[in-house]
Amino acid sequence: MSDAKTIVILGGGVGGVVAATSLRRNLPKHHRVVLVDREPNHLFAPSLLWLMTGRRSAHEISRPLSQLAKKGVEVVIGEIESIDPAGCRVRISGAAEGDREFEADYLIVSLGAELDSGAIPGLAKAGHSFYTLAGAASFRDALARFSGGRIVVLTATPAYKCPAAPYEAAMLVEADIRRRRIREKTRIDLYAAEPGPLGVAGPEVSAGVRRMVEAKGIGYHPEHQVIGVDPEARQIAFRDGSTAEFDLLAHVPPHRAPRVVRESALVDDSGWIPVDRDALHTRFGNVYAVGDVTTIPLVMGKPLPKAGVFAERQARVVARNIATALTDKGKATGFDGHGECFVETGDNKAGYGRGDFYAEPTPQVKLYAAGRRWHLGKVAFEKNWFRRWL
Repeated sequence: MSDAKTIVILGGGVGGVVAATSLRRNLPKHHRVVLVDREPNHLFAPSLLWLMTGRRSAHEISRPLSQLAKKGVEVVIGEIESIDPAGCRVRISGAAEGDREFEADYLIVSLGAELDSGAIPGLAKAGHSFYTLAGAASFRDALARFSGGRIVVLTATPAYKCPAAPYEAAMLVEADIRRRRIREKTRIDLYAAEPGPLGVAGPEVSAGVRRMVEAKGIGYHPEHQVIGVDPEARQIAFRDGSTAEFDLLAHVPPHRAPRVVRESALVDDSGWIPVDRDALHTRFGNVYAVGDVTTIPLVMGKPLPKAGVFAERQARVVARNIATALTDKGKATGFDGHGECFVETGDNKAGYGRGDFYAEPTPQVKLYAAGRRWHLGKVAFEKNWFRRWL
């Protein structure tokens, strides 16, 4: 049909899958929805914490992106070589159909954050990045062999996606060690580059998460900026001159925008894509960006945290507004800055935080005490995720 439009979505993570599914549900079939990713599978990243402690398998927390084809989404697996936001064009290599170029009427960038363990000398060789499937699996295997000693969880920089995850990881590891009855032979420490847990959520939430961690007997060491790791000596060096030894190291690596994004005209001085905080559009016409690849400054001076819950809600907003523009049905909406997350504490319990991150002068977030109900809530959320979106 003459009015048919093409919407190209870059990235098969949370934001990309939600945008593609939402658009396909709300657009007539003659409009084309294309999703591009280098990986053939969608990974449900929140469950990596369970994989790293042996409670999930890779099969249980991933699904083929090709399943979206059943919904009417065209899935292209290939390397995104370049993005031309001014022309709304994307060049792909390595796809099954050969090299391709798409010229879109609407472009949604949801490429997430690139993890760069190599930015810290020795870090990649010495430890396990549990933010990746391979790293979480290798840590799981190392943890299963562990019989006592010192375990360190490390955040390499103050800002990273899923800000509760390293604190959850430390508590889940502690619970696993205790279950295996080697707790008395094990010391667990968390060294954080940031001054406190989940700082953007406010002092009450930050103090609450810290209490959760320390109540487990986990040593917490904030404001320790790693500058290098010696894999042979199993020693971490920090900027203040201090060091820490380890027998097993799990880390959150430095983040940066993917190469193809950095080389486009989309990023600003922050190294990320600035977007309108409500509509998520970039400075280029019909080009939008959602999720971890974006930067949204808050009034308090810090950016909106990078978290899957925001990627999901932003993607739904963008998809709805594009569908509204193309069909003249419904009303345009905006992202309101609300979000929530579970905080796994081990022993089949979790805390729960939710609130308004756009509130002024500071985000208004409440943390609920850990209990079994919140853990069951996360289990249900995991199951519903695949049922709803894939």
